[in-house]
Amino acid sequence: MKLVILGGSGSGKSTQAQRLCSHLKIPQISTGEILREAISHLSELGRHAQPYVAKGELVPDEMIIELIRLRLKKTDVSDGWVLEGYPRTAFQAEELDFLLDELGQKLDWAIYLQVPEAVMVNRSLGRSLPDDQPEIVQRRVEIFYDRTVPILEYYDRRRRLLTINGDQIPELVLQNILTLLSVA
Repeated sequence: MKLVILGGSGSGKSTQAQRLCSHLKIPQISTGEILREAISHLSELGRHAQPYVAKGELVPDEMIIELIRLRLKKTDVSDGWVLEGYPRTAFQAEELDFLLDELGQKLDWAIYLQVPEAVMVNRSLGRSLPDDQPEIVQRRVEIFYDRTVPILEYYDRRRRLLTINGDQIPELVLQNILTLLSVA
């Protein structure tokens, strides 16, 4: 099964991606982790991405799609994957579809974890990650509403969108996802 997890900062994407991967026995592909690793190892891509991450801005599409391309070419993804943190714009969703076509893969579902803005902000501020400062968190929430909402329309038109109430305990969110995927 090939899945994308969508939602704002603090919506529970990482938590649900980890739980889904564990349940379905497939790898998690986290663009946040890939970026943090590229930055910490000072790769060329990491050096270019760092200023965007530091300001809470989206890293340019070309950089991210290249990271995703490299990751999806690895052998451990042959039985499926959960992609978390990408796509974040309708353009990226389209680029991902083109990439998957090129790699002979197809997305099964885009899972949207819907949570109120206040919940996104409070959860993000409670994580204590280095880039979870109040002004950066607020900027990410604004970017989410500006750029991510068209993705929902993109996947909805393709009948690939599952919307889940993410403002529940994690176990219940996972159960709702598995029920909708019909793999509970």
